Amino acid sequence: MTDTDRIRWGILGPGRIAGDFFAGVAQSRTGRVEAIATRNNPDRPGLAERFPGARILRGYDALLADKDIDAVYISTPHPTHAEWAIKAAKAGKHVLCEKPIGLSAAEAEAMQTAARAAGTFLGEAYMYRLHPLTLRLIELLKEKAIGDVRMVKSSFGFAKPFEEGHRLFANDLAGGGILDVGGYPVSMARLIAGIGQPNGLIEPDQVFGVGHLGSTGVDEWSVAILRFPNGVVAEVACSVSLAQDNVLRIFGTAGSIEIDHFWFAAGKQGGTAVIRLFDAAGKRRDIAVEEPRHVYSFEVDAAGEAIKAGRGEFAYPGMTAADTLGNLKVMDKWRASIGLEYALETPAIRTRTLTGETLRRRDQIVPRGRIPGVEKESSMLALGMMLFSTFPGAAIVLDEFFEAGGNLIDSAFQYGGGTQDRLIGEWVRSRGVRSEVVIIEKGAHSPLCYPDVIAKQLTTSLERMQTDYVDVYFMHRDNPDIPVGEFIDAMDAEVRAGRIRGPIGGSNWTRERMDQAIDYAERTGKTRPSILSNNFSLAEMVDPVWPGCIASSNTVWKNWLKARKVVNFAWSSQARGFFTDRAGRDKLSDRDLVRAWYSELNFQRKARAEELGLRLGKDPIQIALAYVLHQPWPVIPLIGPASLAELRHSLAASAIRLSPEEVRWLETGERA
Repeated sequence: MTDTDRIRWGILGPGRIAGDFFAGVAQSRTGRVEAIATRNNPDRPGLAERFPGARILRGYDALLADKDIDAVYISTPHPTHAEWAIKAAKAGKHVLCEKPIGLSAAEAEAMQTAARAAGTFLGEAYMYRLHPLTLRLIELLKEKAIGDVRMVKSSFGFAKPFEEGHRLFANDLAGGGILDVGGYPVSMARLIAGIGQPNGLIEPDQVFGVGHLGSTGVDEWSVAILRFPNGVVAEVACSVSLAQDNVLRIFGTAGSIEIDHFWFAAGKQGGTAVIRLFDAAGKRRDIAVEEPRHVYSFEVDAAGEAIKAGRGEFAYPGMTAADTLGNLKVMDKWRASIGLEYALETPAIRTRTLTGETLRRRDQIVPRGRIPGVEKESSMLALGMMLFSTFPGAAIVLDEFFEAGGNLIDSAFQYGGGTQDRLIGEWVRSRGVRSEVVIIEKGAHSPLCYPDVIAKQLTTSLERMQTDYVDVYFMHRDNPDIPVGEFIDAMDAEVRAGRIRGPIGGSNWTRERMDQAIDYAERTGKTRPSILSNNFSLAEMVDPVWPGCIASSNTVWKNWLKARKVVNFAWSSQARGFFTDRAGRDKLSDRDLVRAWYSELNFQRKARAEELGLRLGKDPIQIALAYVLHQPWPVIPLIGPASLAELRHSLAASAIRLSPEEVRWLETGERA
């Protein structure tokens, strides 16, 4: 490769790892370092000497704006990885990010989403993954050199004398062992356990961790046990203040393997590594792997070739996007097991978006309108957060929803044992947007579906959210054994007390019961129920998703909602995955999906959604959401994305414009 064909790298942050990467690039076939960016004085002594031939730039933004830079290596402290990787993607730069790519799987997923949107490469720099030593080890395991793998033991630990303010001991810099070095043994255990699996990946179904948190609140030493569905068990350990042997041990049915200091392969500068292979009788055979190249040079070339190929993550043979997410999900669980939380991830500190900006509405992607009884303008799409358990993960999705024009947020007393109430409240307070959002709250779920429960549960929900009121309130279920007037009285009392400042109604209520409730309210002068939350989607629910659930999808329901002027907040508006590849006439593994949604009518509608999607360049599930958004009667779909990527995918449905004829065709198959 000629010098003009090489990837022109820029390095963010001139620290120790930057020096290692610089040395790796020098021995690579595909790259050269064009510039180094530093936050501090670019003229400070020794900087130019450490990075000979590279321009020294003041400020990271200068490097991202530099037209002579193709790709960026991020070697800054972990808390800044997400911010600069996303900014780099928006600037059109490819990124190789030092591990861990983010503080959590949620951050990594947000970074990957930004790179995909920009069409740029993003890789995580676990340098050992691409070294010939790793490749030789995997060959031996695939050849069954020690039979079937049963157990892995791996550690990466060192004894750093305590130093106040050092990044390894600083909670505000996400210090400690798990994020700094724990990802190495975790990634190795997952790599070994995944041999022979589809895409080479398998995730542990159990993660147990124990560890010691030091005086600064970071993990100084820790151990985790990983159990994989295929029977492989791994013991992984890490430390920043305790020296460990750092030997990789793999035990199989016909022998074992040991490798010293695996993470540095044959040494940073190159050399010879030895794989010690023991047969079932304990007889040892040494396998030498000699490699003169710098250990970092292999990831430079792998990333460079992926960038040149123009296929991004799919051409990168190192830590793929799925591998990175799987690794961080294990580390998230490990951290949770030992109670490790960084202050910078808390609502008090993380008051801005992931890129460090003040939250504000940037685009009008989500349609807006008015919900009768709600003073504020509201998005005509509601966001539920049932799949999130941490503030950082929830905040990333809530920020994106808000900036796209969304402000209608769905919660309930029982969701996650109160976790969803708490996360929504933390986000609202940290962003200072209570007056701009519309919060839906639900209570009185069966079996505690009684009038006196409404006030008690609402009190708890308000305390969790640390707010004085909710904007919209539903009874989560109905109890036909109780006169409907008693429920209306209980909700009306909360409206009059100012704790519910908008419409009231029922979730999973029948038309007959709603008629009784409306008639009672009008007769007695109480707050009239004007909202409903029943299922509605392009796929009609065959069997209730949960006991007591009710769908409002047929013509009788539509006519009733229109006549009664009742707005339906439609849960499972995308039919819980029916319009994805998870569902098919021959796909029967998901029993709940089959039970609730499989019918000839629904498969015909799915086929039409697929046909229209091909014509419009959209996925069937986006067509299904657009169908709900284009109903001629009042309906507001509720969505519950599991990630930022899923949220963006759903929001893209807002841009789809369906004619009344297309809506009718999706539903009936009849053309005008």
